[in-house]
Amino acid sequence: MSSDSQYLVTASDRMTLLQGPLGAVLMLSGNQTAGRLSVLEHPLAPRALGSPVHTHRNEDEYSVVLEGVVGAQIAEQVIEAGPGAVLVKPRGVPHAFWNPSDQPARLLELISPAGFEQYFTGLADILSGPGAPDAGQLAALADRYGLDLDLASIPRLAAAYGLRIALPERMPLERTRRWLMMSKAHRAWSPAWFRTSSPSSAP
Repeated sequence: MSSDSQYLVTASDRMTLLQGPLGAVLMLSGNQTAGRLSVLEHPLAPRALGSPVHTHRNEDEYSVVLEGVVGAQIAEQVIEAGPGAVLVKPRGVPHAFWNPSDQPARLLELISPAGFEQYFTGLADILSGPGAPDAGQLAALADRYGLDLDLASIPRLAAAYGLRIALPERMPLERTRRWLMMSKAHRAWSPAWFRTSSPSSAP
């Protein structure tokens, strides 16, 4: 059951933005935290690459492993983390993550400040279109959210850790529209001190 209280976010309030080898489930948006942070859950399929090496210009990320094993490269360190461990990924530090095992994994991702959750909304929108994803749109989206991607790291990581490479599943455009409507609705009923005026976190 969805909650009408700004002090409670229920399971039914979650929004699935991406499905596939790496999923993205929005649990808390910047519109609900005055832009301080956002919270997502990332399901990660067996042997899936969660992301190539990339660098955030604007956000710090903290990944709590909920289930399974997660491998990560943070700066020059390669790490494997199990349930309860926290991966610390400061802004400006290149990192990548993957599932090195044959079992599913799940991460709780805390992003501070908020705003980057909208990247997944934009990605879902691009993937909802016909045909192959437009490389120019993907590059523009990454630049808009301060994301520097090292795509050349993909084959290296796949070979080193036995990973399978696949794109996220295409999401119906209606799902993206539903999230945008929900995001605007949150701002409509939230008190003024719950809102954010940050351009990067606006839908």
